[in-house]
Amino acid sequence: MINNLLIVESPAKAKTIEKILGKDYQVKSSMGHIRDLSKNEISIDIQKNFKPKYIVPPDKKKVVNELKEVVKKSKTVWLASDEDREGEAIAWHLAEVLNLDPGKTKRIVFHEITKEAVEEAIQNPRAINQDLVNAQQARRVLDRLVGYELSPVLWKKIKPSLSAGRVQSVAVRLIVEREREIINFKSTSAYKVSAIFDFTDGSGKKYQLKAELNEKFAEKKKAFEFLNLCKSATFTVDNVTRKPARKSPSPPFTTSTLQQEASRKLNYSVAQTMTLAQRLYEAGKITYMRTDSVNLSNTALDATSDIIVSTFGERYLNRKNYKTKSKGAQEAHEAIRPTHPDKETVTGNTSEKKLYELIWKRTIASQMSDAQLERTTVTISVSNAREKFIAEGEVLKFDGFLKVYFESSDDEAEENSSGLLPPIEKGMNLTYNNILATERYTHYPSRYTEASLVKKLEELGIGRPSTYAPTISTIQQRGYVMKEDRPGRERMYSLLLLENKTLREETKTEITGAEKNKLFPDNIGMIVNDFLVEYFDNILDYNFTALVEKEFDEIATGNLNWYEMIGKFYKPFHDKVTKTLAKSAVNKGERRLGNDPDSGKPVIVRMGRFGAVVQIGEIAGPEKPRYASLRKGQNIESISLEEALELFKLPRTIGKFEDKDLIVSIGRFGPYIMHNSTFYSLNKNTDDPYSIDRERAIEVIHEKRQKDKNKILRAFKEDPELFILNGRWGPYIKYKKENYKIPKTAEPGKISYQECLELVKNPPASKKAKK
Repeated sequence: MINNLLIVESPAKAKTIEKILGKDYQVKSSMGHIRDLSKNEISIDIQKNFKPKYIVPPDKKKVVNELKEVVKKSKTVWLASDEDREGEAIAWHLAEVLNLDPGKTKRIVFHEITKEAVEEAIQNPRAINQDLVNAQQARRVLDRLVGYELSPVLWKKIKPSLSAGRVQSVAVRLIVEREREIINFKSTSAYKVSAIFDFTDGSGKKYQLKAELNEKFAEKKKAFEFLNLCKSATFTVDNVTRKPARKSPSPPFTTSTLQQEASRKLNYSVAQTMTLAQRLYEAGKITYMRTDSVNLSNTALDATSDIIVSTFGERYLNRKNYKTKSKGAQEAHEAIRPTHPDKETVTGNTSEKKLYELIWKRTIASQMSDAQLERTTVTISVSNAREKFIAEGEVLKFDGFLKVYFESSDDEAEENSSGLLPPIEKGMNLTYNNILATERYTHYPSRYTEASLVKKLEELGIGRPSTYAPTISTIQQRGYVMKEDRPGRERMYSLLLLENKTLREETKTEITGAEKNKLFPDNIGMIVNDFLVEYFDNILDYNFTALVEKEFDEIATGNLNWYEMIGKFYKPFHDKVTKTLAKSAVNKGERRLGNDPDSGKPVIVRMGRFGAVVQIGEIAGPEKPRYASLRKGQNIESISLEEALELFKLPRTIGKFEDKDLIVSIGRFGPYIMHNSTFYSLNKNTDDPYSIDRERAIEVIHEKRQKDKNKILRAFKEDPELFILNGRWGPYIKYKKENYKIPKTAEPGKISYQECLELVKNPPASKKAKK
């Protein structure tokens, strides 16, 4: 008989708790959720009696049967799944599926996997919180209803295999709308004027001061006129102001701020951050990683305060407890922090260590004193003009929390603060060393990164800590959104330089539009978004999605009946689905660009079976239309007629090699060269099929031939179909299009013909993969 059976949702968590509790408890894992909503009967049940039907998936039946056997032998069953709504729902499903006796079942929660926290939870068990379960049920049911009813509409009206979701579709809408802002953005230029002034103090020591004009000039002519005035102007220090300033530390991490900061500082994706945080939590190194609270427990505050005082001194301590400002935050939870703040680093792989150290620094810094600064502003008048030059500097008087941590920013335009200014006083006369007017262009709104999208979703009250990572992963996996780098293009700009009373103009180039790890909507994402906005505007309304999250919060606190909330939503939504299926037209995002100058046929851009295509000619016309796929970065909404016609220049012959044509084209799997009936793939990132020349094509062919030559370790005269090849995972035998392993004990270069045949006839047994 087992005295105590404790069930958690993951093997890693089970292993850590087992070490803490020892032999008195047997710890088992449910491997996550053990039940799921029935796909076929959810809508019917909601209409009849608002009780969704759950089933145990086939892959979970073995786990369930094993748990049932252990439960029979146990005196007390402890359900220790995570403390959030999803964890509460897992505990409820376990109780239902395993037919647990309420008299011998106890629910416990802990925010961190430490001996003290787990033992305290065992001393304070409670019943399953049905309100939290209902809030999770409501989310699951509503999201399934939206997904199951909207997706078939997209299959019929746009393209098979598409999907829609309550939160994911809103996230796509944000990205699509930002892209359209960028497409419609009209950049304007203005001239920014900066100067370097020389001056000498009372002792004869020379200094330089950099300042910027307080206005920009919209026209080059105005900038010229101002610089000409400066040739004979007198520059005087009008005013010097010095003001104290402070910088305060950021609160400890919530889920969203951890995702944002890990993206900015460590270049981690949102999904990667959550995977690493999950491992750290399950290993007992950090507190629970799905939280929207910035609170710290008194125990954590005490430990953090002791570290700050002992390491940096009393002056650096400023103990405080933060209040959560985000919508729907659950103050009962705690911020993400180290379980043992005295450990500055932990064991684990490099990625885990970096994330842990980031969490440690943020937690310690949150309880440290403000940084104290002195900001100096110098105003310089120009004797013959109304504009003034401004110089700003900043001096760090006391570093405070900056000794440990400085928060990054998503603002691409943010510039670093100026340093210390030279000793300067009001009334001093300055001499210009040089004055520079640089043409600067207005920048389009920044595209979302994963981090800035999480921030926006949180600001709008859309989703919760547990939904950000899966939402962002889903919209990329479905092909609605791409995360990628784009190289940018060259742009000319003017520069006017006044030096030694001589004014000259230069033209320079810069790269504009370069992007790194940004989210771009795919053509299909834009078409699906437009369709949903047109026919299901309420589902994609930001306020509606945020209101639904508030209603989930109301259900979680017992102030709203969950099935009434679902029923109120479902009927009008279902009616709209039926109406849309009956009345809406098929949408392929089609645009007519004009006519082909050679044939006079219409040029159309639209979604095709394998992506966006340009089509010359009508499908119903006497001749079959010609098609060309859009290139990477091209958009159905913005492609021009000239750009579309350019796509039909492939395939193109770029010369001959070995008396055979070199033909460049693009196939289903990317760009390639065809030579003597053999295909050679081009690098999608570096080789442009529209501009590649004969020399580069020959180079690609030689590279491939050399690679193939190096691949063959040995051939046999006795049988031309038998080879020993060098593969990605090491040497292997290839015989009649089949591959065979070579034992590790054998030397590939010395295997004889007969030994090869024996290995083909009796291949070595494969080892079974470890679970």
